[in-house]
Amino acid sequence: MPEICRFYGIIIRMYLIDNEHPPQHIHIKYGEYEAVMELTNLNIIDGSLPKKCRQLVREWAEIHQDELIEMWNSQNFHHLQPLE
Repeated sequence: MPEICRFYGIIIRMYLIDNEHPPQHIHIKYGEYEAVMELTNLNIIDGSLPKKCRQLVREWAEIHQDELIEMWNSQNFHHLQPLE
């Protein structure tokens, strides 16, 4: 599972399409927490994250939303800039 970004202890990954299912989404890991965020509306659709972590991931995903959707569609994975 390619790692897309890492910041503030948060790891963002995206699986290969062969191992995935709709809707378009990313996987988030923060300590013992794991969640899945849909890319079109940036809502958590599975798992849970602490509120501050969820806010940071949403802020980051808003910045990179178009790139993330294109990455999902093309399967051309690459690292994206973290929040600073």
